[in-house]
Amino acid sequence: MTLIQLAPPRARESSLVVTPAVVAHRGASGHRPEHTLEAYRTAIRMGVDDIELDVVATRDGVLVARHENEISGTTDVADHKRFADRRTTKMVDGEILTGWFTEDFTLAELKRLTARERLPRLRAANTAYDGSESVPTLTEVLAMVQVESVRRGSGVGVMVELKHAAYFDSIGVPLDRPLLADLAHHGLDHPRSRVSIMAFETTILRRLATECRLPLIQLIGARRERPADLVAAGDGRAYGDLVTPEGLAWIDEYADGLGVTKGLVLPRDTTGRTGRPSSLVRDAHRQWLTVHVWTLRAENTYLPANFRGPGRPRDHGDLAAEAAAHLAAGVDGLITDHPDLVLPVVAAS
Repeated sequence: MTLIQLAPPRARESSLVVTPAVVAHRGASGHRPEHTLEAYRTAIRMGVDDIELDVVATRDGVLVARHENEISGTTDVADHKRFADRRTTKMVDGEILTGWFTEDFTLAELKRLTARERLPRLRAANTAYDGSESVPTLTEVLAMVQVESVRRGSGVGVMVELKHAAYFDSIGVPLDRPLLADLAHHGLDHPRSRVSIMAFETTILRRLATECRLPLIQLIGARRERPADLVAAGDGRAYGDLVTPEGLAWIDEYADGLGVTKGLVLPRDTTGRTGRPSSLVRDAHRQWLTVHVWTLRAENTYLPANFRGPGRPRDHGDLAAEAAAHLAAGVDGLITDHPDLVLPVVAAS
């Protein structure tokens, strides 16, 4: 691995980054329930370069690490009779959801819940840890990362994804304010902190480009999907429009990199197999934009057909081969649930 100093056009300064980087997706979530301190700690002790976490807000404006603001699938909230009346139906980013939502709980109430495995059928072994940890706050994660960085004698990067930013704006709980406050509290609000901020929505990133000097990463979904904020604004562009040369030039005005769904780099054919890489990495690099791909998972159900192994959908295939194919395509980072399987591939590249 090589340490490089990026000089993106927007900020003309950035943190030292490792490339190609191995990023633990929600921690080592192939081994522990996602978004728990132990998932992040396990990944760091495996040797990852960065951890990735999603943040949403509580009623009292505290950022917590959860995949979504609806928490029935990742906590034991349904088992708490005292919170039965909090179950409700809402529209979030154009989708009607029924369940329990972080913005309806204070942090003190949320801390009464415990985390559980989100994919119990695929990752039955992880359910052994259900109930052992609470929902961590962003500041608790940052404190743990600082301790672990000292323990191993080298820094750990943190990639923070802001979830449903436009929705939280609409209910008067903007995510950028507590985010910047938490980072400042830990002395991480500067471009050499190895903290980067990600979002699928463009509006929050464009706002942050005027509020901070941290690297910003535009997340990109499937070509036909559309950013929720652009939909709300009546902007007809989809993610496919954002990865054209014109779209990349627009992203370059406010962001420093991309986090793209892996099929945009290694498209699949009609049989589900990958072939030659697309031009996306080359096109992004021409704009001085880095490219991370998500999400590399070992289970057959998530792998392209040419990397699947024998057995059931939950059995592991050849994740190492998929990782190697993305490295050959020139990506700058691999975001994975199974960093222990990807790290040796990067080390050998």
